Order: sequence, then structure tokens, then C-alpha cells
Amino acid sequence: MATNNDILYRAPSVKPPTLSDLKDAAERTGLVLEEHEFEEYQKVMHSALKSYDVIYDLPEPVPPTKYPRLPGYQPHPEDNVGRAWYWRCDIKGAKDGLLAGKCLAIKDNVHVAGVPMINGSKLIEGFIPPFDATIVTRILDQGGHIIGKASCEDLCFCGNSFTCSSGPVPNPFCTSKTTGGSSSGSAYLVAKKEVDMAIGGDQGGSIRLPSCWSGTVGLKPTFGLVPYTGIMPIELTIDHTGPIASCVTDCAILLEAIAGYDGGLDPRQPYNMPVPKYSQLLTGDLAGKKIGILEEGFIDCDPEVELLVKGAARKLSERGATVDMVSIPEHMKGKAIWDAIALEGTYNQMIKGAGDGMNWSGQYSTALRDKVARGLKTNINDISITLKYTILLCEYLAVNYNGRFYSKGQNLVRWLRAAYDKALEKYDVLIMPTIKFPAVNIPKENDNIEEILDKGFCMLANTVQFNITHHPALSINVGVSQNLPVGMQIVGRCYDDVTVLNAAYAWELVSDGQFNPK
Repeated sequence: MATNNDILYRAPSVKPPTLSDLKDAAERTGLVLEEHEFEEYQKVMHSALKSYDVIYDLPEPVPPTKYPRLPGYQPHPEDNVGRAWYWRCDIKGAKDGLLAGKCLAIKDNVHVAGVPMINGSKLIEGFIPPFDATIVTRILDQGGHIIGKASCEDLCFCGNSFTCSSGPVPNPFCTSKTTGGSSSGSAYLVAKKEVDMAIGGDQGGSIRLPSCWSGTVGLKPTFGLVPYTGIMPIELTIDHTGPIASCVTDCAILLEAIAGYDGGLDPRQPYNMPVPKYSQLLTGDLAGKKIGILEEGFIDCDPEVELLVKGAARKLSERGATVDMVSIPEHMKGKAIWDAIALEGTYNQMIKGAGDGMNWSGQYSTALRDKVARGLKTNINDISITLKYTILLCEYLAVNYNGRFYSKGQNLVRWLRAAYDKALEKYDVLIMPTIKFPAVNIPKENDNIEEILDKGFCMLANTVQFNITHHPALSINVGVSQNLPVGMQIVGRCYDDVTVLNAAYAWELVSDGQFNPK
């Protein structure tokens, strides 16, 4: 029978706290304790931490990696002119399926097992995902060919395209202008026809913004329709992922391939949501459909952008739709509500919570969490100006206002969602500009902080509302202003993504060709 003298030493899973550790914790939290109390608490904690040894020893369940691959390589600058590729790889899936013959880029906030991922940030350089995101497995199951990871903004927190650690991603049609972010590389690669389609992410417009300014088609699906499992989050209630493509049909095909419940790994998903055959339902027939042009979506809009978007909306009457103006005054309050949720929520989940945060049930990425936490301790000064602004503001708000405005903002989302839902009882879709003006400049080195932040967030007036209300929203090109693409945003009822796609498809039919700069 083994005695204590026979048991071999093993390093503890969690280093037991010293008395000094406990006193520091007490000081941070405002606890006042006697010396003997610290000693008694320490003794109990040593016993409690045995549970952590049990957790440490158990194998962690992770989604399977079904398809073999090599890690790939970082492209040479000569082969990566727009800096839109972070990493190149060559991963082939099934021989047949919806995506057979299609080449795809995956936004670099998405786990692709064995392939480096930095999410646009020096903070997590060296991270190698241990498993495939659900959408990666589904793409490969449907015959897709993944040829690389697309560059994105630093931790995806910018609407411009200048914060990626590998450098700015220029607009496909003007190198001094922005592509838009944060899915900058994804949209650029589609626009330049380097891939057939790409995956983007969207917390405030990050699929639709670069799609607008690059002249591609980008859909932010209904919240939860596409599983976010294995994708670095920003804030649980606004995280979306979805397709970017050169045409509506490809956008619908990719959505069809990646949508659907993934067995409870993503808490954003209801288990019984409908997933129709989107690609088979594109008819372009809008007979009996009603389209509302949102008045508030054009406030402070560039006149040429307004003319193009309203003209495109009215032209949909040629496919049988009735087109009217509609007013939703609450739309103008949506950006303010999103600000509180996105800024404070990001700080608490992605920064304080090292990526995944807590208090939800599903698949966590513990390896990524460790990488983010260590990066924040050692490399926090390498993050972007947009993130430094967020950290400073939200730490101040946390200390002085205790999340009150985040909480009230989440309560106000129901009020905002109800306003759109009421309009969508009468109208099948709502239309407005994706962005109210053509692409802005990429900041210069001598720009001050205020100028840089303005260029990072100035384009959000019409997109952020639908991240918090969860309605599907799509951007499609409707013309050119100042020789730069102009996008029309189409918004629909939750889980009626097919009507949004069909309205966009109808526009393709009546527009008789592309309107991108030559």
C-alpha cells in the first residue's frame, strides 16, 4: 500500500495562493481581513484547488479536424500586393457538394486547425488553432477549397482598413482609399477575383462595410443562423459571421453551406431555426412584395449616393415590388445604443475576458484564451489606436458607472427591434445606403488620434443597428460615385434571409451588369 512518501511530485495545475497573493486580492476588492482569516482562507483554498487538478487532467472535448492539411506559408510581399492575405494554405475537402470547384478565403479570426491565426493583431502572434471552426468543416464538407486566411483589422475592431498588423489593405479601385473593415482582406480578395468567395465577420458592419466599398455582395445573416463556434468573438450579443461573394447566387450558396444548428456549441443559436435551400429560391420575382426606403437612412447622405440607392430601390418595381418611403425615427438612436453595448461589451469579453469571456454554455477556445491573456500582459501597447481608445474609455466607465449604460443599452435593444419589426409587418424589406458616402482615405502617419479614430468609425451610421437587433442585412453594389463603389443595404425580417437575398438577386437582374469602376 502506497504511503505519502511513495507519491511522486507533480507540479500543481494551479499554483496555490500565498498569503501575499490573498492580501493583494483583498486590497483590490476592498475586503478587510485579520491575519488569521487570511491563513484560514488559504488553508481551505488549498483543498478546493484539487478540483482544478481533476479538470486539468481530463481531455478537453474539441470539434474534430476531418480533412488533412499542411500549415501553409506566409506569402511574399510580391505575391500579396494589397496585403489582403495573412497566410496561404491548400486545404481540400469533399469531392462533391455545394462548393465544389470554389476557392475560398477565411477571415483570420476563424480557427483553421494547424494554420497560424493572428486576427490582425501582434497580440496573438504565434497562435495555432487546435481545431476547425464549425463553418470551416462545413465548407470542406461541401467541397470547398480553402486557399488561405484573409487579413483583417486588429482584433476586428475598426471599420476602416488600416489597423492590421501586416499593414493597411487598400481599396481595390484606389490605393489611397480604404477597403473598409474589419473583413478588409476578405472583400478585397473577392473584388480582385483572387477567390470566388470569402468568410467575413460582422459586429458593427464588418461584412457589409468592406463589401460596400469594394463592390462585392456581403450578407450579415440573422443572428445565430450561422454558428460562431471556433471564431474569436468580440461581444456575444453582436457577433455574426457570413459570406462575401461577387454575386448574390454565390453568396446564397455559401450561406446554405454554413448555416444551421451545430449541436449546442454556439449559444447564439436556437436549435429549431429554419435553414431553407437559399440558392434554389432565388427567382428575382418580387410580385406582391413591398419595399420600404428608409427615410432616416439618408440623413446627411452624399447626394450622389442617395440618388443611386433610391434609384436602385425604385427600379425593383420592375420585378413586381411596390416601393414606398418609410420613416423609423428610432433608427437614429441605434448607433448610440450600439456604442454602449459594443464598446463596454468588447472591453469586458474580449479584453477583460481574454476573448471568450464567461457565463455562456458552448465550445470555448482555451488555447486562444491563454494566448490573448498572455498577449495583453506582454504586448498590450502593440494594439491599435481604436482598441486603446476603447480600453481607456471603458475602464473609466467600469470604475465610475459599473456597466449601467451597457445594461440599459441591452434593454433598449428590444425597443429598437420592435420599431423595425413593426415596419417589417408592412414591408418585406427595408432599403438604405450601406454607407452614406464613398470610401474615405486611409489615415496618414501624421494624422492625430482624433483624425484616426474618426476614419476608423465614421462609416457606421446605417449598419450597427442590425447587429444589436439581429435582423439580416446585405450590401450590394448599385453604382459608382467619385469612381468608387456605392452599396445598397437590404434589411429583412429575422430568419427571412431568403427574401433579402432574393431582393438583391432581383437588383442584379434589373441592373443588367456590374457597376464597379473600370
